[in-house]
Amino acid sequence: MAAAPVFADVDTGVDDAIALIYLLASPEAELVGIASTGGNVGVDQVCENNLGLLELCRIDGVPVSKGVDHPLNSPMLPVGKVHGPRGLGYAELPPSDRQLTGDDAATAWVTAAHAHPGQLIGLATGPLTNLALALRKEPALPKLLRRLVIMGGAYDYRGNTNPVAEWNIGVDPEAAAEVFAAWSPESPEGPESQYLPILCGLDVTWNISITPEILVRLAAAANTTTTVMGVDDERGSRSSASNPLIRVIEDATRFYLESYHDLGHGYQAHLHDPLAAAVALDPQLLATRPATVDVELTGSLTRGMTVTDWSGRWRRKPNALIGVGVDPAVFFDRFIDRVGPFAARLG
Repeated sequence: MAAAPVFADVDTGVDDAIALIYLLASPEAELVGIASTGGNVGVDQVCENNLGLLELCRIDGVPVSKGVDHPLNSPMLPVGKVHGPRGLGYAELPPSDRQLTGDDAATAWVTAAHAHPGQLIGLATGPLTNLALALRKEPALPKLLRRLVIMGGAYDYRGNTNPVAEWNIGVDPEAAAEVFAAWSPESPEGPESQYLPILCGLDVTWNISITPEILVRLAAAANTTTTVMGVDDERGSRSSASNPLIRVIEDATRFYLESYHDLGHGYQAHLHDPLAAAVALDPQLLATRPATVDVELTGSLTRGMTVTDWSGRWRRKPNALIGVGVDPAVFFDRFIDRVGPFAARLG
């Protein structure tokens, strides 16, 4: 079976990086482009992280494009602290002389869609600015994609940016509103119901918690040894793994674990974006429910909230398939089965 073309739009922090690694490790995926957007860190740092990850994984031929450095019509939110100042915690990526493509990220979306009409899988794990601008360039984009999976929103869950808004939506609510409107079946360019975007919100991604024990399993699958991390470890300790990819994953994740612990979530961290990457390749991993979603743009307390009409009061057709259930054990088994051998091949 030929690998499916995948285009990923990311704001590469720790979990975006692991999502990209998951895609690169998956034989049924051909990563045909990476769009960089500011979010977890600034867009220039995101570009550097994306190029460095391709160098680390020894992958050539994947164009990396740069998006705009600000949301559509609002200031950029201050970057969060859970990913560290460079987005990848304590991890050090190898130096690289790789260059960005000449296309901006919105153009890269459109180019990829036209190059693979009806086949391209779109994955967005950052703010939706690039995708909204791509839709302005090519309103038919919803019908050109085979599938769109978005990590973003909170549908029956509390927010992580304000009390009701999730980070990716909260950074650029106007962009998210444009994207959701474009995928409405009532839009002139809207897709048929079977092509509605799949939304992986905090409701499901918070179930995907990586722990030190899972990292040990991953190292074993990569045929390398490692030291079990613990909450009492000295801050900033580095991985003992000899495998370069496992070492980067562990050094990035250690910072992530420490940040989550400091926020009161325990010594575990949520892999929001890798779940979305896995769902992009296999939607059956996620139980979904169709609903109509819009974004609050003007509320002084609720800006960025993904408002979901579960009961049909708006009398509008559903414009999304919202994730409502996931089995973390199934996800992590698949994650380890792919990323472990991939790391082993890198030595």
